[in-house]
Amino acid sequence: MSADTTTRAAVAEKETTFYGLVASFDKIDEFLAAVAEVRDAGFSRWDTHTPFVVHGLDAAMGIKPTKLPFVVFGAGLTGCAAGIGLQWFTNAFDYPFMISGKPIFSLPANIPVAFEMTILFSAISALLGMLVFNRLPQLSHPLHSSRLMKRATDDRFLISIEAADPTFDPIKTRELLESLGPLQVEAVEA
Repeated sequence: MSADTTTRAAVAEKETTFYGLVASFDKIDEFLAAVAEVRDAGFSRWDTHTPFVVHGLDAAMGIKPTKLPFVVFGAGLTGCAAGIGLQWFTNAFDYPFMISGKPIFSLPANIPVAFEMTILFSAISALLGMLVFNRLPQLSHPLHSSRLMKRATDDRFLISIEAADPTFDPIKTRELLESLGPLQVEAVEA
């Protein structure tokens, strides 16, 4: 049975459980070239898996900068405003207490609390934003059952393309991956 027939049969039999295709590489240069080819093919739901950091991978994948810094900055400003606002409300409005003619509200005295609230809000938004943007936690993923994925933490570089991608065609996608010179291409079921 050929690879095309196997892929076609897997998709036809279990359309709802077919996750996608995974290609395995052992050389970084070939892997980066393959990543650029997959990006240029127009796929939007695909990912790479490597055993260590590969410099230049983000550029090869065409990954745009994250929006997380803007979320953290906004949360930090909110925390600073909340800290200053809370202190102003409690000291100058809710319970004003005159001490030796000092002003009811003075910014320098309230800087430490405002700073701490800025750090607290920023840290919490960074954690929650990272979890939301990365769609975590994912306690189970179809790629966990892939034989090739077990080598991704050892010595292989993988490209996975999801069947849910709008441009995914089982036969054409397999042909594309095989034309990139991988060691192996595997169909993954969900």
